[in-house]
Amino acid sequence: MGGCHSYPSAAKVDTKTPQPSDIHNEKLGINNNNQEEPPYLQQQNACQRITNADMLSLTSLPPGMDRAEWLASNTVAFFKHINLFSSALSDFCTPSTCPTSCGPGNTIYFWTDDHGRKLKCSAPLYVDYAMSYIQDLLTDEDVFPTKAGVAFPTGFFFLVQKVFLLLFRTLAHIYWSHYSEVLLVGLHPHLNTLFSHLLLFCRQHSLLEPEDTKPLQDLITALERHG
Repeated sequence: MGGCHSYPSAAKVDTKTPQPSDIHNEKLGINNNNQEEPPYLQQQNACQRITNADMLSLTSLPPGMDRAEWLASNTVAFFKHINLFSSALSDFCTPSTCPTSCGPGNTIYFWTDDHGRKLKCSAPLYVDYAMSYIQDLLTDEDVFPTKAGVAFPTGFFFLVQKVFLLLFRTLAHIYWSHYSEVLLVGLHPHLNTLFSHLLLFCRQHSLLEPEDTKPLQDLITALERHG
């Protein structure tokens, strides 16, 4: 599979992993609906990016490239970025701080098991299920082939859609429950860039439905307003 662009950094940002001692008099994993305006919507935060790169050129299918190959390489890249970002906040996303996997507006994300049963679980367990599921897909040669000339399977596009839904929900939980920690270590420009890139890629390739992105529509509108 081909490669995908990484983000050039426009400024040096403190990317240290936050520690519990860095938080003072705050409830970790707080749901931002307890505030009049979620901090990720505030202008000074929503306008922050780490790059001025043309996102359209990063997401559009290059001339002459196979669409499945382009989807596959970007799926791998987005997974690596989001898994890394989520791991950096893992000390704060625990069963006690996040007993449910929630997004904006107290949207609850349920995990569907192999038998089709919906399971209400903690956010760290949901993310672990999601990342493990994606990792298994990406390392399955029958789904994401790496050898030249091997065709992608029937239903590949559906699986990619499912992967991006899980990645979107992971970012939604971070924005909703852990934005205070993101701000604390100055990672909000990285988060905004990553989310904007993912959203534009999904729009370009019809990977998410409007209902999927609805919980973060206010953020999407704010990010579009700030370019």
